[in-house]
Amino acid sequence: MAAMEGHLITVDGKAEHLDVANINRLMESGTHFWADIEGVDDEVVALLSDTFHFHPLAVEDAEHFGQRPKIDMYEDFALLVVYGATAEARLAEVHCFYTESFLVTVHHQPCPDFSGLAERLARRSGTAADHVMLLYRVVDTLVDGYFPVLSNLDDKIDELEDEILERPTEEQLGRLFDMKRSLISMRKVVTPQRDMFASLVGSGDSLPGMTPDAERYFRDLYDHLIRISDLVDSYRDLMTGVLDTHLSTVSNRLNVVMKQLTIIATIFLPLSFLTGFFGQNFGWMVDRITSMPVFIGAGIGVQVLVVVGLLALFRKRGWLTSDGTVPSATPARRPRSSRDGRWHSLSPRLPGTPEPSAGHGS
Repeated sequence: MAAMEGHLITVDGKAEHLDVANINRLMESGTHFWADIEGVDDEVVALLSDTFHFHPLAVEDAEHFGQRPKIDMYEDFALLVVYGATAEARLAEVHCFYTESFLVTVHHQPCPDFSGLAERLARRSGTAADHVMLLYRVVDTLVDGYFPVLSNLDDKIDELEDEILERPTEEQLGRLFDMKRSLISMRKVVTPQRDMFASLVGSGDSLPGMTPDAERYFRDLYDHLIRISDLVDSYRDLMTGVLDTHLSTVSNRLNVVMKQLTIIATIFLPLSFLTGFFGQNFGWMVDRITSMPVFIGAGIGVQVLVVVGLLALFRKRGWLTSDGTVPSATPARRPRSSRDGRWHSLSPRLPGTPEPSAGHGS
């Protein structure tokens, strides 16, 4: 079988070519390793079934992605279905086959974060580590991918809200609904994934090789998922508020237009009455409106006085300005916080904080 797409790294950070020969050699020597496989074809299915001897149901799940986040315990391994988020805000589904000796991850689409993790592990070649911490690092990499995606979404919501206040359009509604659908898709996997790790760290049926010290790191993953779940719910409520802002802004602008049209119609109402009144063919009026000064004074002058009087009345009541009706819509003038200043967009491991020690998978 030819080399497959992915990575093959031992627990001490040594990188190998991902092929069946190297996998068999590591399994025979009892070396703990992580095999990351990208794409699932007949050769990969045969590898999972014949080389690793995973249960047929677990292999079938790997063939047909779209599983919910879950942990399935088998006799000699555990299957974890975990989701992460890529830089393109795309959900990445990863199936983790965890045994006492090795970890196998399978995903259909590329996971750029895994390449970075493989490079970091290779740079620490020769450092001993706990086997269970490999699983922690893989899942931690996936979970960390949510934070920059949510941070970018926060910026987009702010920009969209400013655009709506300045000038609401139909195109903004389309963008808003696209972001809302993305959040709904994210919520469908984050919430069950949070509950999955809650059961993992709080039950007696722990993973093989789990130690009390390693369990603290998995509790930290659970804490991150709680934060992510809360942020997803908060952003969903925030986008509902942005939608209400769009509808309110459109309604307010419609009210302004209707006010202006009403003022114009009100001005022409007495003019229509006066022109209709003087247009009557009565002999008394015909006999007395016989000169230009009388025509200008009685015919045009009265209409001008009516218009001036109405404009003065409208101005006194504030109907000719935005005061008393709807203020002009302008973008919000609020200070922008830096990305590092937002608690939810910080990297889960703060700068200066040491990574797990060598005894826990460094």
